[in-house]
Amino acid sequence: MRPQHIHIRTQAAALMVFLFLAIVCAEVAFAADPGTLLRVDLQPGGNPANVSVAIQIFLMLTVLSLAPSILIMVTCFTRIAIVLSLLRQAIGSNQLPPNQIIVGLTLFLTVFIMTPVWQTVHREALKPYLDNQLSSDEALRKAEAPIRAFMLKQTREKDLALLVDIAKLPRPKNVSEVPTTVLIPSFIISELKTAFQIGFMLYIPFLIIDMVVASVLLSMGMMMLPPVMVSLPFKLMIFVLTDGWYLIVGSLVKSFGP
Repeated sequence: MRPQHIHIRTQAAALMVFLFLAIVCAEVAFAADPGTLLRVDLQPGGNPANVSVAIQIFLMLTVLSLAPSILIMVTCFTRIAIVLSLLRQAIGSNQLPPNQIIVGLTLFLTVFIMTPVWQTVHREALKPYLDNQLSSDEALRKAEAPIRAFMLKQTREKDLALLVDIAKLPRPKNVSEVPTTVLIPSFIISELKTAFQIGFMLYIPFLIIDMVVASVLLSMGMMMLPPVMVSLPFKLMIFVLTDGWYLIVGSLVKSFGP
């Protein structure tokens, strides 16, 4: 099956899921108020409650469409994906492991690392909200707290100060006064820097192997033979003998702390 066909089918499946969610939301709204009609026109609304329900549905659909990007940006996904991609380039196998394997491993490692945070969100915000013990605003604030704590732990003070200065905000007395809109880009910048630092350290041993192989081939007069063809088996052998996946995955998980 061609990659274009797979991409088209993936888009079609995503569209079907989106339409299904829209239908479910409409049915829920209609069940809550049978007199509610969801329509888009320029006529003034007769019942403010109906207009409020329609706006909530549109906002919920918007959030659902942006949810993957939001979850990627506020979790450890960025660091892991960049490090694994740089590792593949350092080894020299541009197509192995495939992108699906890289993304799949990154997703499962993200779930593994973020599970304590999500359990805290479920225990302190989602479950009380479903039990009608918290309002939506209180549940949102309580759900935001564990995620902010995770991001603050991984964010450098220098990056945080940069975004606070650009936003022209007064100097916060403590981290709790830092707005989330400032914290998220600061966290992303810190994650990018950390990922490239780890990638640089991964490049060094493979670069040494490439230089040694290139020097040996040049000294033997085999200038027409690409060094990559000779160095790749050696890099794979050393990576396997040192149990590279064990070391890299363990280092990535431990880099986020307990």
